[in-house]
Amino acid sequence: MAVANLTHSMEATIQDSHISNHLSEPQKLRYWDNGYLFPIPAISAAQSKAWRDELEGIERDWLDNGLPRPLAVYKRVNAHVVMPIAHDIAAHPAILDVVEGVLGPDILLYSTEFLIKEPNSKHMVTMHQDLAYWGLGEIDGIVTAWLALSPATRQSGCMDFVKASHQSPIIPHEDSFDEHNLLSRGQEIKVYVAEEDKTCGALDTGELSLHHGLMIHGSGPNTTDNRRIGVVIRYISPHVKKPNEARDYGVPLRGNCDTDNFKLCTPPKGLFHPDDLLDYETIREDQAAVMMAGAKAKTAMYS
Repeated sequence: MAVANLTHSMEATIQDSHISNHLSEPQKLRYWDNGYLFPIPAISAAQSKAWRDELEGIERDWLDNGLPRPLAVYKRVNAHVVMPIAHDIAAHPAILDVVEGVLGPDILLYSTEFLIKEPNSKHMVTMHQDLAYWGLGEIDGIVTAWLALSPATRQSGCMDFVKASHQSPIIPHEDSFDEHNLLSRGQEIKVYVAEEDKTCGALDTGELSLHHGLMIHGSGPNTTDNRRIGVVIRYISPHVKKPNEARDYGVPLRGNCDTDNFKLCTPPKGLFHPDDLLDYETIREDQAAVMMAGAKAKTAMYS
């Protein structure tokens, strides 16, 4: 796998006037107090539409086009490895400006996925903590940015957050492998969350939310006649070190990322380029060994 050229400027290749600035001090305080921050205006309507059009074009053209795995798998797991659009969204300076307010100047791209709920879909996400399965421990050095490419409302299945729940340790989870659950194992915390304890994280197109890796969150079904399209981007500090020394991967986006804690990867060579597809399988295998550890059902990650 090629090592990235750390002097290459991702921003120079992405030309778009953006809306957001760096987080203010009050915004940073709200993030650390609540464990989430939203809504954050970030991407223009024109750029959001262009990305949605490109994504839906890929869906039309590649749905059954001889890929080694179903298209849905590549959209859900490490899309940035094989889909340039996923990398370009994650590397957009408007989003990185916001993320820098949480992680600081050194930023690695850890994962990107397109999380889509089709119209009138039963698909949902049970209440969970991201860090429960990633083998990273209870860290602050990772943040999830959630970008809406279509309106994410209560009716269309936006995220719900449990305020300040990131201050708790990892809570035991149980797996359901429910066919309507969009999580890899259908994982859910073994704690009841009352509706009144949930904060509705509605977003308009082009808006972002941020949430901590220990934040308890989930989302309901899409009961509308429109697609709910979200881009889930996870950024990690290159200074984070996995407790178990497991091999892990990241794409350097800003600052000094050459810490030897991650194998540094380059952006994709093209859409589903053969070399990238090979790298994708290596990364998937290494990460699945951690994420699916202890699962009672024998299944692959988003198989």
